[in-house]
Amino acid sequence: MNELYSSACPTDTDNKSYKIRDMARILVVDDERSNLILVDRLLRAEGYSNLVLIDDAREVMAAYLEMPTDLILLDIRMPYLNGFKVIEQITARNDPLAPPILVLTAENSRDYMLRALQAGARDFISKPFDRAEVVARVRNMLEVQLAMRMTYDQKDLLEQVVYERTREIRDTVASGAAVGRAAEYRDNETGRHILRMSHMSALLAAQCPGWTEDDAEVLLHASPMHDIGKIGIPDAILLKPGKLTPEEWKIMQTHTTIGGDILSGDKSDLLRMAREIALSHHEKWDGSGYPLGLAGEAIPLTGRIVALADVFDALTSQRPYKNAWSIEDTLQLIRSEAGGHFDPQLVVLFLELIPEVLAIRDRYAEVELLTETAML
Repeated sequence: MNELYSSACPTDTDNKSYKIRDMARILVVDDERSNLILVDRLLRAEGYSNLVLIDDAREVMAAYLEMPTDLILLDIRMPYLNGFKVIEQITARNDPLAPPILVLTAENSRDYMLRALQAGARDFISKPFDRAEVVARVRNMLEVQLAMRMTYDQKDLLEQVVYERTREIRDTVASGAAVGRAAEYRDNETGRHILRMSHMSALLAAQCPGWTEDDAEVLLHASPMHDIGKIGIPDAILLKPGKLTPEEWKIMQTHTTIGGDILSGDKSDLLRMAREIALSHHEKWDGSGYPLGLAGEAIPLTGRIVALADVFDALTSQRPYKNAWSIEDTLQLIRSEAGGHFDPQLVVLFLELIPEVLAIRDRYAEVELLTETAML
C-alpha cells in the first residue's frame, strides 16, 4: 500500500478513560504529496498521531477496511479515482459507524460543494484553507463520531434494558447519564442537573394518563441525553460568556437536530425516546420554539415533559453566570407560561407535584453547595 502510516499507542497519563487525539484514526487522502505532508504536520501539532496518509485513491478502501476509522479528510480531483467515487464506495457499505468525511479541495465552486455533501460528505473546506478552521472542524467531527460510537456500543445492552424492563434498566442509569454528561461537561451545566431533571421528568410522566411506571422509567434513562447534540457545537459559541449573535444562535439551535442524528437508526424504545426528546425539548406549546416550530399536541409528550422539568431545574440552580431563582419566582414564571412555553395541563400536574419535585431537588443537590453548608 502506497501510504505513510503511523499507529499511536493510547496513553493514560492522567488516568482518563479516553483521549480522542491519541485514539482517533484519521485517513488523509490526496494525490499531492505536499498536501499530505502539510495536513500531517498540522494535525500532529494538535496531538493527533494515528494518521494514515494515502496518495492513491484506489487504496482508500483497503485502509478503511483494515481497522475502524474515525474521520476521512478527502481531496476531490485525483487520478484513477476521484473523491466522489471514494465517497460512493464508503457510503455503499451502509456502515452504521461510517466515519464522517471532510472534503479538502481546491475546487471551490458551489456545485462541487453541493455534489460532495449530497454524496455523503459531512463538511467541505476549500484550499487554500485556514488552519485553525480545519483543526476546529476535525475536532468537532471526531467528538460527534465518538458519541455515535458510545451510543452504538451500548446498543445491545440498551435493547435488553428496554425489553426486559427489570433490574438491568437500573444498572444502565450510569451509562445513560454518562452519554448525557458528554454534552454537559462542554457546557456550563453539571451532572447533578441531569439527575434532577431526569427524575423530575419521570415523576411528571408517571402522572400522565396512559403512562405506566415502566414508561416513566424509560423516560428516566432517555432524558439525560436531551442535550447530547451540544457536543457538535463549537466551543466559541457553546461557552461564550456574552449574548450570542443571531447567527451564533442559529448554530446553537442545531444541537437539537445534531442530537437527533446521533441517536437515530436504533430500534430500541430507549434510544427512540431519547431521539424524540433531543429533537423536541425546545419546542413550545404556542409554536414559537425550535427546530420545527411545532405547537400544542403536535409536540411529542416526552419533549413537553422534559422542557418543563429542564426549565424548572435550570432556573432554580446557581451557575457561574447567574444566581438561582427562588422557587416562588420560578413557579410564577411557569404559571405565566402555561399555554405559551409549556403544555397547560402539564403545568397543572407539575404544580400539584411540587413537594415531590423539591424532594428530588434536595436529594440531588450540588455537592459543592452541600459541602459549603456543612462548613457554616
